[in-house]
Amino acid sequence: MKGPAFPLSRRLGAEALGTLILVATVVGSGIMADRLTDDAALVLLGNTVATAAMLVVLIATLGPVSGAHFNPVVSLVFALRRDLEGRAALAYGLAQIVGGIAGTLLAHAMFEMPLMQVSTTIRIGGGQWLAEAVATFGLIFVVLAGLRFRPQAISGLVGLYITAAYWFTASTAFANPAVAIARAASDTFAGIRPADLPGFLLAETVGALLALAVAGWMLVEPAPIARRDRSDTPAPL
Repeated sequence: MKGPAFPLSRRLGAEALGTLILVATVVGSGIMADRLTDDAALVLLGNTVATAAMLVVLIATLGPVSGAHFNPVVSLVFALRRDLEGRAALAYGLAQIVGGIAGTLLAHAMFEMPLMQVSTTIRIGGGQWLAEAVATFGLIFVVLAGLRFRPQAISGLVGLYITAAYWFTASTAFANPAVAIARAASDTFAGIRPADLPGFLLAETVGALLALAVAGWMLVEPAPIARRDRSDTPAPL
């Protein structure tokens, strides 16, 4: 997930495109599932499978270009780790937000819905905020641990984590400020009321920073054990 030596313009393009497709998948699959069934569990399941599958594809294909962050707190963490220059991280975040909003508009257009909407879905309260902090903590920790131990499996690890987090968190694991902002512009199954955004954004940032701290302690390269000086070893009798 560390950005390679592509020009910044191409990396920003990849971040915007990836976030656009991700949000179009989140919102579009929610609309499709909601139209096909009145069973809320089946709607969430369809939303989960589509989102997780698309994450695997996007990370595998766009990761070599930009690092496949698609998430401002991921870019923040990499900037704090000095794996991404600060100004580039800010540009990544802006590209992700713009791409996410475009993804919402695209989903609405595909389903012939009004392009401009304001969500009325209430997502507020301590449980929701805690869930977002937990979801984002887990996402960032999986990314950092995956890069440390299984870098070739990172797309699958993230996809599987999001699949689980959709179901074990009360908030259905937004875990992404750009996606949360984009979903506030959709009055559909995937939406979030704009007034509820600040709590989600704060919880996601706190979760990401906690994950960075824990991973920095837990995943540090162990120091080699110094060999004993043979001169200190008693001679055999």
